[in-house]
Amino acid sequence: MKTKRLKAALLAVAIVALVPGLARAAETSFTAYTTGYGWWDNTPAGSLDISNPVIHSQAGGVGTYADPITLAVGHVIRNGVDTLDFPAGTRWYIPNLRRYFIVEDTCGDGPTPQNGPCHSLAQADPGAQVWLDLFVDGSTMSHSASNACEDAITANHLAIENPASDYAVVAGPIASAGCSNQFGDAITTAGMSTPPPPPSPPPPPPAKVHHHHAHRHH
Repeated sequence: MKTKRLKAALLAVAIVALVPGLARAAETSFTAYTTGYGWWDNTPAGSLDISNPVIHSQAGGVGTYADPITLAVGHVIRNGVDTLDFPAGTRWYIPNLRRYFIVEDTCGDGPTPQNGPCHSLAQADPGAQVWLDLFVDGSTMSHSASNACEDAITANHLAIENPASDYAVVAGPIASAGCSNQFGDAITTAGMSTPPPPPSPPPPPPAKVHHHHAHRHH
């Protein structure tokens, strides 16, 4: 009996040890064009409205696996049917920001959002496979500061769809650090030592056009 119990206990430990690996087997990695939107440039402006609430009734989250931050994806309307590029509730992890995200909003207004940049990638950086518009918040800062924050995270970065739950997290709204707290695309789990982030990139030129913000589909 003791031998059977020991074998059962060892099997249980082995299964638990394999869980992160099993979770990672379900992941898909993309080169994502990451942009930002917030309180100032949501639709309607000055609101936290979202089109596809799942775990939040309005845009929010702190970036943990349990409370991921709202993001918006492109969508298509055909024959009256609105289809998101990724289903509402899809979780993502972005190593550069060390936060988890969840699809709860759509990027692109009007009757043909498929013609907009978030779905078509027409205005994304070369090499982008998906466009993820991340909710930065920005409600406690000026409009110009919020725009600068969004510009700071606008670039191609690694994004993991259906991520495991044990990646390193820096919790809090993205705008809380002015969007300057970035770490690059190296993947770090919660149990690994965390190297300091690389130096922040220089600010983008002031003439940059804000064409990439998420909007609620009505």
